[in-house]
Amino acid sequence: MILVDTSVLIDFFKGVENSSTEQLNTILRKNLPFGINHFIYQELLQGSKTDRDFKLLKKYLDTQVFYDFKNGRESYSEAAKIFITLRKKGITIRGTVDCLIARMAIENDLFLLHNDDDFNKIRGCFSLKIWDL
Repeated sequence: MILVDTSVLIDFFKGVENSSTEQLNTILRKNLPFGINHFIYQELLQGSKTDRDFKLLKKYLDTQVFYDFKNGRESYSEAAKIFITLRKKGITIRGTVDCLIARMAIENDLFLLHNDDDFNKIRGCFSLKIWDL
């Protein structure tokens, strides 16, 4: 199962062609199981430029598979540890949401399809599985 990050979906919806969107097209063509989470949902919706765009995007996203944390509050603590561990190693992760997305992928044993270097940094220290055909 694959968790598709915001960075890929934004490019995909804009019609940008890159290795990540090509991989998403392959996932769709092969009907491989994929989904998003509530953080990705919110990030995508907040990028809407008009009310019409918001409604159309929400209607589509509401049909997707949603992954969630398995360990409640402890999952957030583990996501914070990702940030702290990397900071101690001199590695800066730009956003809290990336740590939450990475933790969700790790916790649910999901592959992550992304186009964001922060996830490569996280993978260097944690068991984050990156989707790469």
